[in-house]
Amino acid sequence: MINKNELKYIQSFAHKKHWAEESVFIIEGPKMMEELMASNFVIRQAYATKEWIETQPYKPHYVTEVADFELDKLTQLQKANQVIALVEKKQIKGPIQLKGKMTLVLDGIQDPGNLGTIIRTADWFGLDQIVVSADTASCYNPKVVQSTMGSILRVDVVVADLPEFIQSAKMPIYGAVLEGKSIQTTVLAKEGILIIGNESKGIRPPILSLITDPITIPKYGNAESLNAAVATGIILSNWQH
Repeated sequence: MINKNELKYIQSFAHKKHWAEESVFIIEGPKMMEELMASNFVIRQAYATKEWIETQPYKPHYVTEVADFELDKLTQLQKANQVIALVEKKQIKGPIQLKGKMTLVLDGIQDPGNLGTIIRTADWFGLDQIVVSADTASCYNPKVVQSTMGSILRVDVVVADLPEFIQSAKMPIYGAVLEGKSIQTTVLAKEGILIIGNESKGIRPPILSLITDPITIPKYGNAESLNAAVATGIILSNWQH
């Protein structure tokens, strides 16, 4: 059974002002919960139906059993999916590690669905961190969390001053632009930085000037541009080729 205060608190996560300021974020559904329980994230509280609890070898101490209709009041999905958890946001400490890896940098990605898909794509291709500008959508936006399909638990998203961060990196700086060397004929280094720009404006001038290796995805049709998440996937596929 859930009390009125808990109900009101979780329902408030539908509003940006609340989820942006809280020290926790919400994860929903058995698949996400399974990945969460296997991760090093701290679960503060969870609410689950009898159906979900019966699939577990034991009932975790942080789980409160609720009826289906109660979970329906808590969910931010169209239909509640057995379990909802409040998870502590990760505090990433220390300098960003760049050695021996490709680091994805996002300059002003606004759409939560795009960001969630990019995080999931990065996870697929083996990247464990993404550095983002302050005006990029929050990785803790409920829409972002759900669209990562669990990848938010494996990929660190770090907010940084991008020009300062990129200037301090002594490695190839790849930037996805319309005028660049074809990704099909470019061999991307295993260690470097890949910059993806805003959905409509692309990479902004202060960052554009820091790119050492401009790259592009050849166009064969008439579309004006590519979705940022799709472009990320194509470039990372070439990188891991």
